[in-house]
Amino acid sequence: MFSINPFAELSVHIPAAVMQAYLFLMILAVVGGTLFDVIHKGSAKYFFSNFRKSKEQGSPLGVGTKAGVVAKTIASDVLTSSELCGWKRRTAHLLGMYGFVLNVGATLMMVMFYTTPEGSTPAIWPQLWTIGAIMVCTGTSWFWFFIRVDVSAEGSSPFRIVRADLFILSVFATNAFALLWAYVQSIDSAWAFVFLICYLIATTVLFGGVPWSKFSHMFFKPAAAMEKGFSVANGSRNNLPEPADRSDPETRDRHSMLLLKDAPLNMGLGIKRESPNHY
Repeated sequence: MFSINPFAELSVHIPAAVMQAYLFLMILAVVGGTLFDVIHKGSAKYFFSNFRKSKEQGSPLGVGTKAGVVAKTIASDVLTSSELCGWKRRTAHLLGMYGFVLNVGATLMMVMFYTTPEGSTPAIWPQLWTIGAIMVCTGTSWFWFFIRVDVSAEGSSPFRIVRADLFILSVFATNAFALLWAYVQSIDSAWAFVFLICYLIATTVLFGGVPWSKFSHMFFKPAAAMEKGFSVANGSRNNLPEPADRSDPETRDRHSMLLLKDAPLNMGLGIKRESPNHY
C-alpha cells in the first residue's frame, strides 16, 4: 500500500480527466466557501478595520520590523502552533495539520501527473500520501477522544456530535476511508468500490462544507496573529493594556487589590494541580 498509487489503479475504471475535474471542483469549493464565509461573517472587514485603527494609533513600522513580524507569525503561529500551550493539544493539532498537507499535496501530484496504469509513480508520493493520512487519523482521534473539553473536562460522551464537529469528523473520515480504500484496492477486494464511494462522500463534505465548518479558520488564524503582531510592534496593542510586570516594585505597589500586593510572584499551579474530572 505504501508503494502503490491508488489513483493510477483507479484510472482503469475512471478516466484521469474525471479525477482531475473533481479535484478542481474541490479547490473551487474551498475558495468559494472561504469567500462566502468572509463575506457572511464580515471577517475581512473586521481585520482590515482593526489593522487600519492599529496603524493610525501606533507608530510607523519599518520594512525590517514588518518582515520580522511576518517571519515570527509564520514560524511561531503557523508552523509550530505556539498559541496552543498544552503539549497534548499542540501535538494533536500538528499531526493533523502536517498530515493534511502531506496527504493533499501527494493527492494533487498523483492525480495530476501520475494517473496512468502504464506510468511509473515515484515511490515518495504514495508514501507521503499514506503517512499523511495516518497522521491525520492519529491527531484527530487523539483530540476527539481525549482532548476535547466537553469530553475531558465536562464528562460528555465522545460520541456526542454537534455542528461544530463537522470539520474534524469530515477530515478524519476522509483520511480513514482513503486508507481503507487504498488497502482493499491493493488486495483486489470487492469492498474497494464501497470504500471509494465513502471516501468521495467524506471528501465532498470536507471541502464543500467550508461555510459551515472550521476549515476557513486555517486562513483566518494566521491573519489574526499577524494583525496582533503588528499592533504589539507599533505600540497600539489594539487598545489593550500592556501586561503588568509584577517584578517591578512600582507596578506591584499600585495594585488595586491590597491583598495581592505582597503576594508571591509565582503562586503555584493552583487549579492545575489535578485534572478537572469532578463531573
